[in-house]
Amino acid sequence: QFFAVQPPVHLSCEQAVCYVLSVLLEGESYGTGLIQKLESDYPNYRLSDTVLYAALSFLESEQVLASRPQKVEGRGRPRRMYSVSPEWHNEAQKLAALWAN
Repeated sequence: QFFAVQPPVHLSCEQAVCYVLSVLLEGESYGTGLIQKLESDYPNYRLSDTVLYAALSFLESEQVLASRPQKVEGRGRPRRMYSVSPEWHNEAQKLAALWAN
């Protein structure tokens, strides 16, 4: 029975970068939303908070991503929304294509 159900595949930081870019090229999102989308679209994959935020931090430090706070009703602190910087759009598409393969 153990082998009948495949264990989840945990994304590495490199895979997370490609996944994040593939989602953010479609529109802005926030950290928890990225994790929820992965688990919804790819039920066998998992992305830890630690790996996700390491990938987001790396992309933001390289200025590939821009972020902005967004106030959410009923939530104390603002949510950080991420989007691909326009000047990185072409490079982001190349990296996002690696996720699709």
